[in-house]
Amino acid sequence: MANTYSQIYIHFVFATKKRQSILRPGAKEEFYRYCAGLVRDFNCFFQCMGGVEDHIHLLVGLDPVLSVSEFAQKFKANTSRLINSKGWVIGKFEWQSGFGAFSVSQSGLERVRQYLSRQDEHHKSKSFMMEYEAMLTKHQVAYTKEYIFVEPSD
Repeated sequence: MANTYSQIYIHFVFATKKRQSILRPGAKEEFYRYCAGLVRDFNCFFQCMGGVEDHIHLLVGLDPVLSVSEFAQKFKANTSRLINSKGWVIGKFEWQSGFGAFSVSQSGLERVRQYLSRQDEHHKSKSFMMEYEAMLTKHQVAYTKEYIFVEPSD
């Protein structure tokens, strides 16, 4: 879009359905490379990502023509196809139906990058649910604990 200037940084959090493990050491590098390319294919700016076996964090500069939900849907659909085609999980892989999306200011980018780069270390002492609830609280997002990443059929 001509004459459109934006700076929209979003920190996404995607959890695997039923906490299925996908980010095993052998697949992690390839998965991250694929995700970086995918983000660029969406005309967005890949900042960084991090994660552990059952969830990932992704920091992107969002193209203003995409909504947060559109980005999440396209990202999850494409990465699910990759994971299933590579056979990285037993059975069919799916992401949890929801996601987290938190805006990040220019001044907060480096702090979020550092946080994402230390996910392995971070999760030695804190569970995903503890981490996610802390993020929701920090960003003043109203939530009901028993509905966090729960599927309607669960």
